[in-house]
Amino acid sequence: MNKKQSDDPNLEHIITRRNFLGTTALGSAALLSGGLASLVSRDASAAGALHFVEKTIPELQDAMASGRLTSVQLVQGYLERIESLNDLLHSVIETNPDAICVAEQLDQERRNGHVRGPLHGIPVLLKDNIATADEDCGAGHMETTAGSLALVGSRVPGDAVIVRRLRSAGAVILGKTNLGEWANFRDDEAETYPLAVGWSARGGNTINAYDRSYTSWGSSSGSANAVAANLCSVAVGTETDGSITGPSAVEDIVGLKPTLGLVSQEGIIPISHQQDTAGPMGRTVTDVAILLNVLRSPFGRVVGQPLPADYTQFLRRGALQGARIGRDVRFFDYSYYGSGIPGDHSTVGYAEHALDVMRHLGATIVDCDTGDVFEYSDDEFTALLYEFKVQIAQYLATLSNTNMRTLADLIAFNVAHCQQELVYYDQDVFEAAEQTHGYPSNPIYVHARTHAQHLARSGIDHAIFSQNLDAIVAPHLTNSTGPAVAGYPNLSLPVGIRPDGRPAGMLMYSTFLREAKLIGLGYDLEQQMNVRRQPRFLGRVIPVPNGDFCGPHAEQSQVFPGRANMPAHGRVW
Repeated sequence: MNKKQSDDPNLEHIITRRNFLGTTALGSAALLSGGLASLVSRDASAAGALHFVEKTIPELQDAMASGRLTSVQLVQGYLERIESLNDLLHSVIETNPDAICVAEQLDQERRNGHVRGPLHGIPVLLKDNIATADEDCGAGHMETTAGSLALVGSRVPGDAVIVRRLRSAGAVILGKTNLGEWANFRDDEAETYPLAVGWSARGGNTINAYDRSYTSWGSSSGSANAVAANLCSVAVGTETDGSITGPSAVEDIVGLKPTLGLVSQEGIIPISHQQDTAGPMGRTVTDVAILLNVLRSPFGRVVGQPLPADYTQFLRRGALQGARIGRDVRFFDYSYYGSGIPGDHSTVGYAEHALDVMRHLGATIVDCDTGDVFEYSDDEFTALLYEFKVQIAQYLATLSNTNMRTLADLIAFNVAHCQQELVYYDQDVFEAAEQTHGYPSNPIYVHARTHAQHLARSGIDHAIFSQNLDAIVAPHLTNSTGPAVAGYPNLSLPVGIRPDGRPAGMLMYSTFLREAKLIGLGYDLEQQMNVRRQPRFLGRVIPVPNGDFCGPHAEQSQVFPGRANMPAHGRVW
């Protein structure tokens, strides 16, 4: 997107109050009854125009219910911020041409006394691997491309399941966010440009909003970045291993990778159905819980399991009183499994401080060990190669208006469009996946997937059940792999801003379907620590040289955050 950059990127756009007839108290009473009403501050409920920047979903709903704000105004406000900041950040690949029209329809519903729920009229951004079909307004359609030029112009058969649920809940799909192309499963960027994990041929490189010389991580970099910079209320990311939790940590937001099977994969461009999941990303645990209520759409072994009627019921102070929290000792040794980014070892101290806060709130902290992820990380990667080759072909078969049908087609496209697609890293992972055969019965595959999943699950479960733990914590950008391979929930929480302006995050994970417990514990910690801060857009973007994968005539100018000696386990999908 070519958007005009604001002269003052810290400017908060103010929504002018528009009084409209027919706004009813019914909407406010129905929407903010019970627990959610208590989440609206007295200041947010005061009369007058609303500064929407940093406001939670309950606060925005309170303003819309009282007539101080409309969904149209809110959508326009976010679109203006995208216009102002996207040239700086590259968060958003495209905006929805029907967003204003949809907001108008939802405002009319509200005037008629019908409010669908907490997401009614709330603008949401989606990662560009989540399928969206045409809106009823008919102004145009958005692409679904995983950031690749290969899928530009292709048409999906319909909305992803989670998009249908969002629309039904009254959310306004504001647009698509940038990402590491193909969810970072095209090349081993850890060996090439390890901090360029938020780049796509369509969107360029997502630039960290806090320090532009720092990583935006990946692959849900645009979703995290857009939430951090207040370009939307909340966003949806996807994770195979680290792609929700990692970007959330480096952008000072909350991100939840749910239990595998809690959120439908249908209509999402896959890496692996054995690990992929979409998940909510927001500035607060409250907003993440609200979004999770809508996204959840069980399949697989989650079907038939008892689930909470409403995850927001767990947003209560006191959740940490009496809780038992595991300190995953291997990951507090940053030489064992750190991000590999210079200076990130300092984030361990922020996680230790968060543990001290938990103790103060009544939790017992217990050292634990969920196992050595290096015992199964290679098996994880092997399994993903087999799964991706077959599952991406299954997805491509559902598309129209494209001749991309197999992984081999994608590889050939990238070669044919080398100077656009293979500028900064190659497609070694694609090529390795193409060499696999015999999924799902190949013994190499069966052993890799079974071995990795067994070790990941047994490591977490043994720690949880042998020591009666409610949750386990690890520092910033460390243990995404254990919960990802196990298929267990993992919550990324902000725990501070370092002196250089870079955020520090902390991971909190547990066993099968313990989202409710993580939300309660995370909320209690968040309310006590209160560390969320708006980005200041510090630092300078550091140019990274062309990878020269296309020979001496390749393009030579593109900017990425600088390189670092990231270890090979720093992959993020």
